[in-house]
Amino acid sequence: MNSWEQMAAVASDEVRALRRALPEPVRRTFEGIPVVFEKKPGRALRAEGIEPDTLGLFEGANLREEEGETPRRIVLFLDNIRDAAEGDEAEFREEIRTTLLHELGHYLGLEEDGLIERDLE
Repeated sequence: MNSWEQMAAVASDEVRALRRALPEPVRRTFEGIPVVFEKKPGRALRAEGIEPDTLGLFEGANLREEEGETPRRIVLFLDNIRDAAEGDEAEFREEIRTTLLHELGHYLGLEEDGLIERDLE
């Protein structure tokens, strides 16, 4: 799985499947959060301290905060996820799910420690 189109198609499938699998209250909350795909964190994100090998990122205010100027969204960095999965499609799919749940946890207001406790590192 080397092409951007293949990775984006697989990632889209996994995002849809995860949305359907979530419990109803979480699914309703998650429906309004766009999930976008990028290859890697760009220069601006790296300048803000985001590591170049970051797998995903939640941007905006979490559910407990009042929405601010930055729109809420989840970004999945597909080249980095592919690299973490060592090119294996099954591992890529699993890493998409884990990363998406991790970023959804940030949206719900969980900090890193809470996500690690839930095996969403």
